[in-house]
Amino acid sequence: MPTKKKPQVTPTPERRRELLATAAEVFAAQGYNATTVRRIADEAGMLAGSLYYHFDSKESMLDEILSTFLDELWQGYDEVLAAGLGPRETIEALVTESFREIDRHRPAVAIYQKESKHLAVQPRFAYLADSQTKFEKAWLGTLERGVTEGVFRDDLDIRLTYRFVRDTVWVAASWYRPGGHHSPEEIARQYLSMVLDGIALRV
Repeated sequence: MPTKKKPQVTPTPERRRELLATAAEVFAAQGYNATTVRRIADEAGMLAGSLYYHFDSKESMLDEILSTFLDELWQGYDEVLAAGLGPRETIEALVTESFREIDRHRPAVAIYQKESKHLAVQPRFAYLADSQTKFEKAWLGTLERGVTEGVFRDDLDIRLTYRFVRDTVWVAASWYRPGGHHSPEEIARQYLSMVLDGIALRV
């Protein structure tokens, strides 16, 4: 008698998201190159072979993790940039949106910081370099507009200021944990107070 084939079960979107979340945590903690499919499968409580039923490679998993994060980041950024806000208000909104993305995609942010430089030279991940160029243009353009309009000091080194604000914000992914004492909006408010107004009392 012919052997009956077992019916294949279509992976659910929920299970796919769970596996990507697990992979993101492992990539962030171990590094992409040091992470094996077996390690991801172990963390997910499944056999390594079963993971290939959901994804064809760990590269595919990384691609989806990073592209999902950047797509959501730019959805928020583009809304801010299209809102017609003043320079200071734009910086405030971009910083706040950045902390919201750290809250939603902390492992992806950590992976991006560690891996994007060498990944961006690969054709599959060329969008990382494109996103970085667009990111710089948005921030530098806003800072330059602020100087031109007299909102920011005219002695600012624009590129140095951009790097300071960028690094000050995104390094938070190394310590931030969702569900903590402060909301992303509150952390953004505190950061903005220090960046835009300083920490010394005015006399």
